[in-house]
Amino acid sequence: MAKGIRFTDEFKQDAVAQIVERGYAVSGVAERLGVSTKSLYTWKGQFSKPVRVREAEADLIAELRRVKKELARVPEERNILKKATVAPTGR
Repeated sequence: MAKGIRFTDEFKQDAVAQIVERGYAVSGVAERLGVSTKSLYTWKGQFSKPVRVREAEADLIAELRRVKKELARVPEERNILKKATVAPTGR
């Protein structure tokens, strides 16, 4: 089985459909598609959720990334302000 290969969401959804809708065994689908059973179980958990739930989760993840990036910038700004208040005026 190949490592490091990225599969499209469409590929993953089709693989999950083979398991959920058509009733194929996970091991059989994994062998035919050349992916691990662990990947299939992960995809099944991910794509068996309703679309609105997946979109809401994606929005939350994006918001969390934005907030973490902003929070990382705050100490830098604080340190700059501290240095500005402590620096001698040069008079």
